[in-house]
Amino acid sequence: MLEPRPRPAAQTPPDLRTWLADLAARGRLAVARENVPLAHDLAAVAKRTERDKAVLFPHPLGSDGRVHDMPVVVNLFTHRQWVADALGVSEDQLLPHVLAAAAKPTPCVEVTSAPVQDVVHTEVDLLAQLPVPSHNELDSGPYITAGLLIARNPVTGVQNVSIHRCQISGPNRIGVLLLPRHTLAYYRMAEEAGAALEIAIVIGAHPALLLASQAICALDEDEMEIAGSLLGRPVEVVKCKTNSVRVPACAEIVVEGRILPKVREPEGPFGEFPQYYGPRAAREVIEVDAVTHRRHPIFHTIVGGSFEHLVLGGVPREATLLQHLKRSFPNVLDVRLTRGGTCRYHLVVKIDNEREGEAKNIILCAFGGHYDVKQVVVVDKDVDISSAEEIEWAVATRFQADRDMVVVSGALGSKLDPSTDGGISAKLGLDATAPLSDDPLAFRRIRVKGEESVDLNEALVKDPNAAFARIVAQVS
Repeated sequence: MLEPRPRPAAQTPPDLRTWLADLAARGRLAVARENVPLAHDLAAVAKRTERDKAVLFPHPLGSDGRVHDMPVVVNLFTHRQWVADALGVSEDQLLPHVLAAAAKPTPCVEVTSAPVQDVVHTEVDLLAQLPVPSHNELDSGPYITAGLLIARNPVTGVQNVSIHRCQISGPNRIGVLLLPRHTLAYYRMAEEAGAALEIAIVIGAHPALLLASQAICALDEDEMEIAGSLLGRPVEVVKCKTNSVRVPACAEIVVEGRILPKVREPEGPFGEFPQYYGPRAAREVIEVDAVTHRRHPIFHTIVGGSFEHLVLGGVPREATLLQHLKRSFPNVLDVRLTRGGTCRYHLVVKIDNEREGEAKNIILCAFGGHYDVKQVVVVDKDVDISSAEEIEWAVATRFQADRDMVVVSGALGSKLDPSTDGGISAKLGLDATAPLSDDPLAFRRIRVKGEESVDLNEALVKDPNAAFARIVAQVS
């Protein structure tokens, strides 16, 4: 059991604001003009800037003509390097750092007061109190997309942290999609007992907390403790005002509520990570009891299907898949979920190839690592798995379809993949490693000696136009 203690005044924990200050210092944060409409315009700006800038939108404009005082921020996770920077590690140490944090979680510390409860609303009107955007063209309305949904096991009290799409369905009502993971397991436990499941939706947290929420853990492993290890210090949590859920004390906003038993209402469509719409269907319903927030809070949103959506989900899955593969194959060096494969479906595995046929075993093991994985390409250690061109080159020069392809039919896949039959999918594996050979030149890559050490500032002239003109004058 957590022991509550007062929050130390002199200590400033990492939070969303410290990360935004870091982005600004690195030239990665843009600020939009005021009064950008929350319906689609905000998302349009976010999409145009998603490759290189986070964007802060001061005083966004609601669909009712109301100007919100609460700013909105997007594009916090547009690159893997940004994720590494948020955790204070290099990019090549990102996955080992995530794995180490998952292996040795840091228990949270409970405090009795918190900035996230500086302002408390018990009369709830979500769209009046929060600047909730509408993102993709056919989305059914405004959605909370970057909220950490925290639920407690109704029996043990252990908490789970995850991210779900949350449709604003009324002033105090939210439709939520619960996929077959831990939150749904907790909800079914409560529903079978005829009770609502107490939850909280946390909006505006340090990147470490969002990353930890995507870790693939066993039931009753608290992702908030993994976040503590990612940060190198315990996460301070505080008890909600209207239920027993503990939430990060230094978050920006908390929506407190209950997932109602035996209640389903229409939710969707919603633009999802595969770049298609998740369909409209009867989903679980949250009834909101209170909204709390910091003074002058910041609202974080994630555009459905954006780079931020993909990278946030991809990195923790990569770490879990790497750990899964290394248990049986120590010669697995690295993994990458590709952006073209929605950072979910297509996995590339780099290995130190030592035995013929082992790449196929690794492919089969990877399929068991997560049901979302639909295609696996295994490559040698000389291939840069962050480069789509390098991966394609390995397939083009080291793969033969009649020799190196693995196909598994009728396996469980992602229900959000529209090409599946209700989630039943075929799996494809490509062994793109070079066949082992005694010939030292058989699959040795060409290289130009000295390429890496060339100083282009020394090798090339500063004014090429003037130099070209002189050369033309000399030969004419």
